[in-house]
Amino acid sequence: MICQIVRGEILHRLARLPQSRRREDLTKQVAPIFATIGCEPVPESAADAYANIKRTREQQGLALDENDLWIAATASALGATLVTRDSDFSSIEGLTTVDWTA
Repeated sequence: MICQIVRGEILHRLARLPQSRRREDLTKQVAPIFATIGCEPVPESAADAYANIKRTREQQGLALDENDLWIAATASALGATLVTRDSDFSSIEGLTTVDWTA
């Protein structure tokens, strides 16, 4: 499953690209992925996880993008493994991550 926030980030990044062959190609590559992989809604319990993760990061003096906080909170609330190459997620206690580029 892909979370709604990740889908939004992907679509936003595509929309920011200038009209070009690259943008068209990437859009064509993403469409079947979105059609195949379901979009997981953000559960209510993600708000609790968000608050805990954000406060813990603040106390540690660590910043994290708001969307990344919500992505981590959603994965945590669902008990899901977060597939990412972003090492910032690996320091979030209780969150299981897998580096998809390794």
